[in-house]
Amino acid sequence: MHPSHEPVISQVHAGMKVVDRDGKELGTVEFVRMGDPQAATTEGQDSGDRPGLVPALAAVFHDAEPDLPPALAARLVRTGFVKVDAKGLFSRDLYVAADQVAGIEGDVARLSVDAGSLAKES
Repeated sequence: MHPSHEPVISQVHAGMKVVDRDGKELGTVEFVRMGDPQAATTEGQDSGDRPGLVPALAAVFHDAEPDLPPALAARLVRTGFVKVDAKGLFSRDLYVAADQVAGIEGDVARLSVDAGSLAKES
């Protein structure tokens, strides 16, 4: 990638339709999180046990996304990801890594992988 170009994920926004490499519609973008290369791990971020309601609530809601196994979640936080509200009443939401977004065509985000290659919400 040329240094002056923005990553494709920076062009993705909530509400866009998402299609896989075969053109199958997967759902719509729920939200986008740009990568944080410095977020190598979440270990060591806990400042210890703190009593009280506010810290307890913060622990419940802190970094609830991506809802994936820790190793995969850490990788997506570092590289960036798109959460897709999957089509279908009983479908689990999907997570698309930044490097899996191939391009944008109008209001459609096209992926470089098929639907089976995407992580599903836990």
